Amino acid sequence: MESLNSEQHITGTDSGVTPPPVLKLGFGMKFEDLYSCDELPRIDSCFLAELAEGEPLLAERLAAARNAPDQLTHLEESQLIINLAPHLEDFLGQLFNIQIAVRELAERHHELAPLFHCKRIFVQRKAIHKYKVADAAAFDGDILATALLQVFGDTTGEMSELLFARHVNGWLDAEAENIDKLDTAMRYAAWAALTTTGKKRHGHGVLFKLPAKLDFQRLVPIIPVENISYTAHRLADSHLRQREGFALTDKGMDLAGALGEANYCIWCHEQS
Repeated sequence: MESLNSEQHITGTDSGVTPPPVLKLGFGMKFEDLYSCDELPRIDSCFLAELAEGEPLLAERLAAARNAPDQLTHLEESQLIINLAPHLEDFLGQLFNIQIAVRELAERHHELAPLFHCKRIFVQRKAIHKYKVADAAAFDGDILATALLQVFGDTTGEMSELLFARHVNGWLDAEAENIDKLDTAMRYAAWAALTTTGKKRHGHGVLFKLPAKLDFQRLVPIIPVENISYTAHRLADSHLRQREGFALTDKGMDLAGALGEANYCIWCHEQS
């Protein structure tokens, strides 16, 4: 009995420690099935059944594409994948029993959606077309921000990109009635997107960050080291980060940043 108690203490079976959760898959699947080639057709058939129940026409398009993949143009194939993606997402949520987490993530996506609509329709198509770099350099970003925040009814004193996007999107719905407000917003957007001070203030956001050409041979900013007898380069001071231990020095992107890249990527699909 003493030996059994020792074993229970070691394994934690009688120590009050909560055992790790067991992954329970939907559709009667077992975790091992995900690693079995023989079970893949059954997983696929479950997805096709769910798709046919929810979107029968889309299911027919998928079946036709599978039967004759060479009949699709690259654009048609791309569009089919985009149309299928939400249904595959729902299916994976059911398969892994993570529907709540998927729904919560979708809600966060929806909350950030005004940013990308405002960026495409207002910042890129209106603001920087009307006001160029020379114009933006003459604007006072602080004065413009104060004026906009007053109109927004915001008392925090900080220009939130999401707050800006929501109000501007609303003004665009009644553009003729909000000409003066939209012009002030365009001036601020041009200042934020085109000036050094504006980029410094909003550089970590997505709303005022414009696409730029990349030199893929010089993605990391380096400068030559002078006064030495051999050729050498070092990182630019703006790119240096102190390493402590073995952790990554790049913190990566937040959700808004990732969605900003994804929304930009969709432009390529629309343009073939």
